[in-house]
Amino acid sequence: MKAQAAKKTPYRNRFQRVPTRARIGLAMRRDMNFGPLGDVEPMIQAGGLSIAPISTGEASLHVNGVTVLPTAKGKDLESGDLKALVVPGGYSDEAGDKAVRELIDMAKSRGVPVIAFGEGVVHATRAAGADPSDYVDAPAVVTDGDVVTMLADRDALSAATARIG
Repeated sequence: MKAQAAKKTPYRNRFQRVPTRARIGLAMRRDMNFGPLGDVEPMIQAGGLSIAPISTGEASLHVNGVTVLPTAKGKDLESGDLKALVVPGGYSDEAGDKAVRELIDMAKSRGVPVIAFGEGVVHATRAAGADPSDYVDAPAVVTDGDVVTMLADRDALSAATARIG
């Protein structure tokens, strides 16, 4: 009986967390959303990426009744502690948009990929030197330097996150 229990199966420890291979930043925005791709955070975490929220305004953010506290700062992008930046869509205001643009510019200057969703696509493509109107139908994009790649579905997102780290 113990030999059977010790035998490795695909379902053994299925509730155990995947080992973290890289830490990525998440720009916190009011009314954060990932558009038609739905809630992608669990999928990103299942791929071995740890998500560290970065404040783009107030110190904390309330999302669907949950308070999200920032665990990273922009300087973590500069130091190389964060291997990518995720910019969800969300409520657009002047101060928040400015903070998001600063994070994207910081990521670009350090060669850190940016994964953008919804309204974040405009900021990311503009920072990469591309015309945002070319990507208006894309639910998400990943920018790496001046290269912009459209992500049409969750499989494309999964492939893009697999290259991070």
